[in-house]
Amino acid sequence: MADATSYHQLLLVEDSPSLATVYQEYLRAGPYNIRHAHCIADALKFANQAMPDGVLLDLRLPDGDGLSVLRELRGRDPDLPVVVMTAHGSVALAVEAMQAGASDFLVKPFAPERLTVTVANVMERAALRRQVAELAAVAPRQGFAGFIGAAPAMQAVYRILENAAASRATVFVTGESGTGKELAAEAVHSISPRKSGPFIAINCAAIPKDLIESEIFGHVRGAFTGAVADRIGAARAADGGTLFLDEICEMDLALQGKLLRFIQTGTFQPVGSGKTLQTDVRFVCATNRDPLEEVRAGRFREDLYYRLHVIPVPLPPLRDRGDDVLALAEAFLAKSAAEEGKRFQRFDAEARAMLMRHAWPGNVRELENAIRTAVVLHDGEVVSAAMLPATVREGGAKPVPAPAPPPEPEIIKPAPPPVPVEPRTAESTKRIRPLAETEREAIEEAVRLCGGNIAKAAAFLGISPSTLYRKQESWRRR
Repeated sequence: MADATSYHQLLLVEDSPSLATVYQEYLRAGPYNIRHAHCIADALKFANQAMPDGVLLDLRLPDGDGLSVLRELRGRDPDLPVVVMTAHGSVALAVEAMQAGASDFLVKPFAPERLTVTVANVMERAALRRQVAELAAVAPRQGFAGFIGAAPAMQAVYRILENAAASRATVFVTGESGTGKELAAEAVHSISPRKSGPFIAINCAAIPKDLIESEIFGHVRGAFTGAVADRIGAARAADGGTLFLDEICEMDLALQGKLLRFIQTGTFQPVGSGKTLQTDVRFVCATNRDPLEEVRAGRFREDLYYRLHVIPVPLPPLRDRGDDVLALAEAFLAKSAAEEGKRFQRFDAEARAMLMRHAWPGNVRELENAIRTAVVLHDGEVVSAAMLPATVREGGAKPVPAPAPPPEPEIIKPAPPPVPVEPRTAESTKRIRPLAETEREAIEEAVRLCGGNIAKAAAFLGISPSTLYRKQESWRRR
């Protein structure tokens, strides 16, 4: 149990006494002191007495719109975390609340774990923002835990990694290929209380779909063809340390469900075994995709996203890091020259200008490879522009533009009047199709017309996105 000084002061604004009691019970085990206000007047009265650390806010209140509470409290504290709650018919109002500064929103009714995870996430992010603000005046660092560079964007990354390492919260690293996502995961591990434990990395994109479950959870002998001996898997190998799941969005949907259970309970079953095992690991995951877009497209589970996306770490592309390009190039030059036994010590002015002009679509990895190529193929004390690879000399590929948004779905015209019913015959009843089959075709057609956007398709069909996700997953299992 946390001591009193570690508790967060949470203001719950909810006009229904029964729902307020339920929500307080959901949050009872968390580090929260909760004050309940049943209307706007009470909420502002409590805030005047003492500003809360976070707010759980209903948008439909007896004396007005909850948005007024949001605007008033956020005006006093722009970093105040506020989670708004709304019924299914008021999602548009929730979107307006997000635009007004809400940290997240919940659609009623919601499961206990959805509430606890959402509140914990927004409180964790607010704490990190405060710590980053406190450190903003500190002199810029030239590098951190294996990273090189002093760009402002990297200073923010260093602070997030440093503060995240001390907690048990899951870290979610995003960024283009070659930006250093695995290096970020290693940094979190190396400065965390788990640094003496193992660091186990799994690349979800590099392992065949039918083998990745065994790679993570292990298997027993005879579980499948080729399983000639027991295998402990990454989950047990990382016990007491950190498990890094790279390219997490490439994971099969069926396995995502098993991973979610593992994260929630710390327990799992090896493939082919009926025995439940328990392990203690800290999760770090990464992707070069937009995880929310993957959720909308139905390729990544929404509940898993909210479990993993606790401390986001967006890594900037190299083209946005300014003079870090030269700092990295000089470090790679010294390293490659030492390893290859070459005399190189610096770049000439033209080479430096060329390195700064290049777009670096492959980011830090491309830069390191370009410098090594120049060192291996040439010798001397100074790297000239002519020694750099042709892709760098010619300016290289520019960043790939974002894909055009999917076309709006076609407007479906009303169906013509029904044809008079003919007398039933054996031949006519054969044309009757199962309802489940008709439903699946309608859903798949709606998703196609919406360009794969699950949220948009669900809105047109009048159902929730989670219903579509469940139905798609059940079809894949058949």
